[in-house]
Amino acid sequence: MRDERKKRNSGEPTPIIYSRSEHSVSRNDIDPDALKIMYRLIRHGYKAYLVGGGVRDLLLEKKPKDFDIATDATPRRIKNLFRNCRIIGRRFKLAHIYFRNRKIIEVSTFRDISSPQ
Repeated sequence: MRDERKKRNSGEPTPIIYSRSEHSVSRNDIDPDALKIMYRLIRHGYKAYLVGGGVRDLLLEKKPKDFDIATDATPRRIKNLFRNCRIIGRRFKLAHIYFRNRKIIEVSTFRDISSPQ
């Protein structure tokens, strides 16, 4: 069992991050716009991870229908970095970043498990 899973089971939320040698996913399999978002967030000092069903589909060697990103940047800071961004949601705000062909990439902010915001 990986150390990350042991920590997660102890009640402390910890992401499981797989190194390149532990999976078959290539950057060529990831939507270029999702990569651009992640690279810009990282360039500005934020953490950014590809998350959700897109990751699952890639690991199952299926073609993802969309990609989602999680970051430590707040929705307001995300909006400041992307002019094609709209903030949605009331309780949990999300950033939708819009591209041509009606593509939307959802960017969510990490949440503290003990508080709703």
